[in-house]
Amino acid sequence: MYVQLRYRRAEVRFCPLFVTVLSPFAIDSNLSVHTDNPDLTPCFQNTILAWIPSIYLWSALPFYLLYLKHNKRGYIVLSVLSRFKTLFGVLLWCVSWADLFYSFHELLQNRTPPPVYFVTPLIVGITVLLATLLIQYERLRGVQSSGVLIIFWFLSVLCAVGPFRSKIMTTAAQVTFRFTTFYIYFALIIMELILSCFKEKPPFFSPVNTDPNPCPELTSGFLSRLTFWWFTSMAILGYKRPLEDKDLWSLNEDDTSKVIVQQLTKEWDKEKFHSSRKEDVTYMKKSNNVLNHIGDGPEEAEVLIRDKKHNRKPSFLKALLRTFGPYFLIGSFFKLIQDLLSFVNPQLLSALIGFIKNKDAPAWWGFVIAALMFICAVLQTLILHQHFQYCFVTGMRLRTGITGVIYRKSLVITNSAKRSSTVGEIVNLMSVDAQRFMDLMTFLNMLWSAPLQIFLALYFLWQTLGPSVLAGVAVMVLLIPFNSAIAMKTRAFQVEQMRYKDSRIKLMNEILGGIKVLKLYAWEPSFSDKVLEIRKNELRVLKKSAYLNSLSNFAWISAPFLVALTTFAVYVSVDEKNILDAEKAFVSLSLFNILKFPLSMLPQVISNIAQTSVSLKRIQQFLSHDELDPNSVETKVIAPGKDITISLHSCFLHSINLLVPSGALVAVVGHVGCGKSSLVSALLGEMEKLEGEVAVKGSVAYVPQQAWIQNATLKDNILFGQAPNEQKYQNVLEACALKSDLEVLPGGDQTEIGEKGINLSGGQRQRVSLARAVYSNSDIYLLDDPLSAVDSHVAKHIFDKVIGPDGVLKGKTRILVTHGISFLPQVDHIIVLGDGKISEMGSYQDLLKQNKAFAEFLRNYALDEDIEEDEPTGTEICVFYTVQTPDCVSCTNQLCCVILQVKLTVFWQYMKAVGPVISLVICFLYCCQNAAAIGANVWLSDWTNEPVINGSQHNTAMRIGVYAALGLLQGFIVLISSFTLAMGGINAARSLHTALLENKFHTPQSFYDTTPTGRIINRFSKDIYVIDEVIPPTILMFLGTFFTSLSTMIVIIASTPLFAVVIVPLAILYFFVQRFYVATSRQLKRLESVSRSPIYSHFSETVSGASVIRAYGRVKSFIDISDLRMDENQKSYYPGIVSNRWLGIRVEFVGNCIVLFAALFSVIGKNSLNAGLVGLSVSYALQVTLSLNWMVRMTSELETNIVAVERIKEYSETETEAPWVIEGKSPPEDWPSKGELEFVNYSVRYRKGLDLVLKGLNLQVHGGEKIGIVGRTGAGKSSMTLSLFRILEAAKGEIKIDGVKIAEIGLHDLRSRLTIIPQDPVLFSGTLRMNLDPFNKYSDEEIWKALELSHLKRFVSSQPSMLDYECSEGGENLSVGQRQLVCLARALLRKTRILILDEATAAIDLETDDLIQMTIRTQFEDCTVLTIAHRLNTIMDYTRVLVLDNGTVAEFDTPANLIASKGVFYSMAKDAGLA
Repeated sequence: MYVQLRYRRAEVRFCPLFVTVLSPFAIDSNLSVHTDNPDLTPCFQNTILAWIPSIYLWSALPFYLLYLKHNKRGYIVLSVLSRFKTLFGVLLWCVSWADLFYSFHELLQNRTPPPVYFVTPLIVGITVLLATLLIQYERLRGVQSSGVLIIFWFLSVLCAVGPFRSKIMTTAAQVTFRFTTFYIYFALIIMELILSCFKEKPPFFSPVNTDPNPCPELTSGFLSRLTFWWFTSMAILGYKRPLEDKDLWSLNEDDTSKVIVQQLTKEWDKEKFHSSRKEDVTYMKKSNNVLNHIGDGPEEAEVLIRDKKHNRKPSFLKALLRTFGPYFLIGSFFKLIQDLLSFVNPQLLSALIGFIKNKDAPAWWGFVIAALMFICAVLQTLILHQHFQYCFVTGMRLRTGITGVIYRKSLVITNSAKRSSTVGEIVNLMSVDAQRFMDLMTFLNMLWSAPLQIFLALYFLWQTLGPSVLAGVAVMVLLIPFNSAIAMKTRAFQVEQMRYKDSRIKLMNEILGGIKVLKLYAWEPSFSDKVLEIRKNELRVLKKSAYLNSLSNFAWISAPFLVALTTFAVYVSVDEKNILDAEKAFVSLSLFNILKFPLSMLPQVISNIAQTSVSLKRIQQFLSHDELDPNSVETKVIAPGKDITISLHSCFLHSINLLVPSGALVAVVGHVGCGKSSLVSALLGEMEKLEGEVAVKGSVAYVPQQAWIQNATLKDNILFGQAPNEQKYQNVLEACALKSDLEVLPGGDQTEIGEKGINLSGGQRQRVSLARAVYSNSDIYLLDDPLSAVDSHVAKHIFDKVIGPDGVLKGKTRILVTHGISFLPQVDHIIVLGDGKISEMGSYQDLLKQNKAFAEFLRNYALDEDIEEDEPTGTEICVFYTVQTPDCVSCTNQLCCVILQVKLTVFWQYMKAVGPVISLVICFLYCCQNAAAIGANVWLSDWTNEPVINGSQHNTAMRIGVYAALGLLQGFIVLISSFTLAMGGINAARSLHTALLENKFHTPQSFYDTTPTGRIINRFSKDIYVIDEVIPPTILMFLGTFFTSLSTMIVIIASTPLFAVVIVPLAILYFFVQRFYVATSRQLKRLESVSRSPIYSHFSETVSGASVIRAYGRVKSFIDISDLRMDENQKSYYPGIVSNRWLGIRVEFVGNCIVLFAALFSVIGKNSLNAGLVGLSVSYALQVTLSLNWMVRMTSELETNIVAVERIKEYSETETEAPWVIEGKSPPEDWPSKGELEFVNYSVRYRKGLDLVLKGLNLQVHGGEKIGIVGRTGAGKSSMTLSLFRILEAAKGEIKIDGVKIAEIGLHDLRSRLTIIPQDPVLFSGTLRMNLDPFNKYSDEEIWKALELSHLKRFVSSQPSMLDYECSEGGENLSVGQRQLVCLARALLRKTRILILDEATAAIDLETDDLIQMTIRTQFEDCTVLTIAHRLNTIMDYTRVLVLDNGTVAEFDTPANLIASKGVFYSMAKDAGLA
């Protein structure tokens, strides 16, 4: 013993520094490796080992200091923890330098110690001193837990363990000073390591966090962040009870819309500025010329044309890279390390197999190899998930940024640009295209990482098998074009399918918007067929891509096998002496497995990039659309005393010149489509101005022709972001005749109004819109026909109280577009428009004197008396009509997010939709496939164990043959199973969609009144998409991973039975993690999807009301609302990402334990095992991590996505209305031949639980009578028409038509024999012909005849495509009046014995109104006509008038008798100046 010690001392003494570092002889192999009791040489211990931590800390220091310099979070108060850390740091420094001084002491004593004893303590001392200073510097910069130092202390401990062991082994001989200092040093670094794992308190003076629920990530320690431990609290909470909004953490500052969109907008503006600098200069010159009226146009124009050629488009991609690139690169760095680490384990496997073969090797080798495998795998796991975290967060920020930018753009885009893309398409940019970017982020790094992995794998393979690897590579290279061809084709199919999907959703959107009209006209079958036709094409494309997918699955599963097969076959055949032993076979197999991932991902990433580039183009195109020129309307004073001056020329208006004095009330009149609304748009700056200028002084309030109502409370709609002022608010309500409505509304002014104002009548919507304008207290009021949608007496009240000379708005400048003649005498100026030009202007008296077209127009329509002396009746003006008032104040808000454990029944329903037999067949095929795979690998392991005789193996041919057969069998089964699965999935998708569509067409109207369209559309888009494209591949993956994991367990247990002991605890751990994760992640996904739809519904609301939002200058606050909704959504998305990381680390830990135990038991059972078996079991174990991880993911995905089936089922089983056709009960062909109507004791309510709207009506109408129906708002006029069509079913009593009880016949039999001209003219996008005659029942002549009678012939024949004129979504490209005429043409085509007119004449100027009335009188003279009238003059010559009051018949007689009897009708006629 003593001799050995002296020998060591000598060795240390003669260990010159340079030799130590440069030569491998610092390790003595006899001492360190080939022994059962290994040790390291003192030389190595004192140099390399001692320096490793120092080298690490000094190299990390500059980067870390740079980071700390930029990230200050306030300082942390000196805590006990910090004091102890510092104290131990100083002690460490003392101990290290005590060694140094001891060496000097030895020098003085003439014992010359080796140089190492000076250098090492010096280095170590300076390093620990640095670490101690760093502790304090971090405290001042607000770092709560330092990763750099934890790693430093960990390395120090790790490097001190070896010396510690060897010192203990040799310590018996003598105890020296250095031994003592070393033990103290060792104790201190362990203390430091433990202390550094605790985190400090949050920094002082950090920005005050008012967050009620901040994200724990920011304050969590380094280890907690590394393992995502900080998420555990949420995982447990989600397991205990369903998560709610309040449980979610707030977003980190850097992930909020405010920060991100600002950065992105800044970069995008820079980009736009760079690309359009040249163009801007010339443009500026040009506009100046116009302003200063200098006429040197031509040369300027030339400059413009010349410059445009060089102009590059601004690149949105560059803006994105500048904004998100740097953060993403950190993730890429982690990916690089992980890639390199993934090649360590195959090398270790090779070492392990070598160890098993070598029967003399010391046992500790095996344990070290097993431990290294485990450590390497754990490191890989931690680093990989850090990489993913960075990628996903980048993706999330991208989505936030893109959504925000698109939202902001949609508020400033011009009308023509808006026309080029429908609301649906813009929402798609936000949802689908932004999502694409998010999906791409995850694997974008594969672009460089895949080639790197492929290169490294090939390098190691070459080392193992030599040139025969090239055969395998050749197979791979051949597979790449095959895969990419499939990918290209799939992408083509995807584009095609997207097209079908877009058109299907667009059509559904329109159908749901106009569902009432479809029901009234009995047009559902025609539209149902259209949807199914599109769906058929969509599924056809899906089927094709499913075929392709199963092919690519085949390629993906068989590729690694084929590669291995060709490589081994070539290797064995080339040379007799090439022996396939376990080491070669299994190491190369594990390398091939590594190869498998990059090879399959590369084409996918490339195709993803291609898809994203399409999305990028779409977004860039949208962001490059023309914006409204904010300066198109000057806001400075032009002429004193004038508030508005216009001189302009645009596409709809020609050479208009106009000055409006301050405080004037100007009426704009003219027939339908002459440019009245365009004039108002021009004043708002919404028209594209060709030349001239528009100037408006002061703030503007705007009331559009079709009221825009937000999905908010009634009060919010009126205040519209202004400060509440109760007195003013009450006055406004009074003036706009809304007081009485509020009494009837269930929640008063806190009633939640559905989207598009669904639970208000047309008149109420218009009055709310007007109230909003009045409340805004602006200087200038642009009123685009606000009086058309309300009854005449309400109109009069509003004119007197609000708009007229004595109204609330007197003294303000008002421009009123109107059709009501009665108000014209009271306005200051009248402007008459004709074909986009001003034909006359002047006061009422002037125009009468001029005796031109206007005077003629007036004489025809003027009322005999002057209205001005009329007293407004003091009676209650307006009773609310309680149509679709929701049962509760905010029905639209209670999201039906029923949180339930997804039941097995849903899976069973899906299986039934797929087909139970097919489901069983699929499972059976998967079993076969895995059996074949195990068979192939066991055969290979057996082959590698075949004894070597005379340097070669026998029956190689047979070996290769069987191996090939088994492998190809597996591939073939994969092909069949994925094929069957795809077919099953498509069948399920078809049947589920058909059932849903069928049910929705049969659903009663009341359902649509209480359910927001968005929610129904969501079923048709999102949920159907999930069933089409998400569930089948998820099931495929789930089955695949489940069977792979199962076969791994079987193989490992078969080769090392001991392993069975470990399976139980690991399985329990796995199961718990999986349950925690699935419960939490599913609820997070639900919360995420619930919070997602408000983003889009708010967005589509914004797009449709953009002009109102701009007019009131509310753009900023709407942007804030959108940002808030986006953040709310990301709040539930972010924990979702983290939950995946949390799961990944824990599940992979289980996988890594499996690797550890497989290796350990191989080492323990070394003597009874052969190398082939060990290779087999460990190489299987190395693969298992991935499939375990994916299995949990897929379980969760399945449970999350199968909800779609449940949601579609729920909507396919809502209650339906009566059957369309009842067999054997059809009325005769010519029914109704007389047109007699009879109500017998008829009562009706809108929905169960609401009051009756019609109470015991009894009345009889003879064939051919013309009946006018009048009554205050809410008297039940509309309800009566709806009852005739059985949109509302009787509560009691019955209606007979020609003696037939309408309740006993099919709905279509009834509805197709009645004709209605509804209140809101609804058109669908498609040809004009389709809008008139969707069933193609009529000939062209009949259609032209109808158009002629409805006075549209001139307009239609002037269009190039005539009857095939394309109407845009909602008929946007026709004026409201023209749409109304189209509805008249529909009525003329159907020409049934009973015609119902519902307030149809409200939105039309008097001339068109007269045309319609005349047409009806001539064309329908022998029919029964029921008219719900607003303007009494239209019904004064009717046979009888029915006056309804509060759902009962008040009066029913001829107009003359009613006026004579001085009842209700008389007072109404008096208001209108007709009595």
